[in-house]
Amino acid sequence: MVFNSILFIFVFLPVSLLLYYVTPTRGKNLILALTGLVFYSWGTPEYIVLMLFSILFNYLAGLDIGRSKEKSQSRRAQVMLIASVAVNLLLLGFFKYWEFLLNNINGLLHTSFKSAELPMPIGISFYTFTILSYLFDVYHEKVSAQKNLIDLSAYVTFFPKLISGPIVEYNQMEPQLKKRHVDIVKFGEGARLLILGLGKKVILADNLNAAFIAVTGLDSVSVLSAWLGCILYTLLIYMDFSSYSDMAIGIAKMFGFEIEKNFDYPYCSKSITEFWRRWHISLGRWFRDYIYIPLGGNRCSTLTNIRNILIVWFLTGFWHGAAWNFIFWGLYYGALLLIEKFLMKDILSYIPSAVQHVFSVFLVMIGWVFFFSPSLSFAFSWIGMMFGIGAAGAVDTAALYYLAGNGLLMLISAIGCTPVAAKIGRRVLNIGKGGTIAGVLCSAAILLCSIAYMINATYSSFLYFKF
Repeated sequence: MVFNSILFIFVFLPVSLLLYYVTPTRGKNLILALTGLVFYSWGTPEYIVLMLFSILFNYLAGLDIGRSKEKSQSRRAQVMLIASVAVNLLLLGFFKYWEFLLNNINGLLHTSFKSAELPMPIGISFYTFTILSYLFDVYHEKVSAQKNLIDLSAYVTFFPKLISGPIVEYNQMEPQLKKRHVDIVKFGEGARLLILGLGKKVILADNLNAAFIAVTGLDSVSVLSAWLGCILYTLLIYMDFSSYSDMAIGIAKMFGFEIEKNFDYPYCSKSITEFWRRWHISLGRWFRDYIYIPLGGNRCSTLTNIRNILIVWFLTGFWHGAAWNFIFWGLYYGALLLIEKFLMKDILSYIPSAVQHVFSVFLVMIGWVFFFSPSLSFAFSWIGMMFGIGAAGAVDTAALYYLAGNGLLMLISAIGCTPVAAKIGRRVLNIGKGGTIAGVLCSAAILLCSIAYMINATYSSFLYFKF
C-alpha cells in the first residue's frame, strides 16, 4: 500500500486513525503494530512471515543483550550483538544483494550460477536499519531492552516510516512509545503536511517523472536533451522523496508522534558537506551514529579519518542499490567530501557565495546521473552527451518540445526546492483568522487537485520504494 492512493487516503488512514483514537491508551501501541503489519503485507503478503520473524528474533536478541549488559557480561553482549546484526544483514543481503554477487562471480569466473527470482521485500533496507538501531542502542546502553513485544513491534512496523523512512533511531522514538499526546492543533499540522506532501507527489513529482522518462527514452540525445533529463531528475527526486517524508511526518503527527524533518532545502547548499547535512538527514545521522563514530570519526589520524569517510560513503552507495553505479555514486561523494575537508577548507571562504552554490548544485546534478543510470557505462555516456561528446547536436526539436511543455512545471518545482513558498505560506497563516481560512482553502484545493490526479493519472510509486 502506498500513500498516494485512493485506498490509503480514504480507507486505510481514516480507519487506522479511528481505531487508534477509540482504543484505550494501553492498547494504542497494539493498534499501531497491527495496522503496520496490514500496511506492509498489503502488496507482498508472502513476506509477513519475514517481518514477524525479524521482530521476534530481534526482540529476543535485544533482551539477551540487555541482560548481559546488566550482568556486566560484556563479551556475551558483544557476541550476541554481532550474531544478531549478522542475521539481519544476511537477510538484507540475500534479498537485495545475492543476485548482484552471483552476477559478478559469473563475470569474473565465467560461471553460470543462477539465483532464484524472488521479489525484494518492500522497504527492507529501511526497516533493517530501524531494527539495527534498536540493537545498537541497547548495546551502547542508550536505552533499556524493550520487554514489551507489542511496543517493539509498534516501533518497527509504524507504517508512516516503515517503507521509505525517515529512519527514526530507537532512542528517539522510545520515549514516545511510552507517552505521547495529540491535540487538534497538532493533528491539523499533521494533516496539512500530509496534504502538501501528497500534492508535491502527484502534481509535481509524477509529472516530472513522466517528462524524465520521455526525455531519457529518446532515440537520439542532444546536449540540451541530456541537460534537460538531468535537471528533470534533480527536481524529480527531491519532490518525490521529500514528499514521502512530508507525508510520513504529517501522518506520525496525527498519531501523536514527532519525527524530525528529513530534508532542509538541500539545493540551497553552498558545499557538498552542507548538502549532505540537508539531504536525507535521517540516513546521514544513522551512518554517523552507528558507523562513522564507532570507526573513530574524525578523532583519529588523517589517514584513518579518510578511511572512515570512504567506508561510510561506500556503504551509503551500496545501501541504495546492488549495482556498481550506486557504489560509484557513494564513492563520488566520499571523494568530494574529502576534497572539501582536506584540500579546499581554506579556499572555500574566499569564493563568492553564489559561485559556491552554483558549483555545488552542478556537482550534485552530475551525481544524480550516476544515481538514475542503469549502469556505469550509461552514466558516463550521458554525462559525455551533456558536454557534447556523442550527442546528436547541441539542440534538437524534441528537447525544445519537452522544455516548452514542462518549463512551467520545472519552474514551480525549482521554487518548491527553496524556502520561498514556505515563507509565503507562513506569512499568510500569521495574518490571523483570515490567514487560517486561506490556509484551509489552499489545503483543500491541493487535496482536490491531488485526488483528481490520482483518479485520472497512471499510478506511480515513490522512487525510494526500490531501495
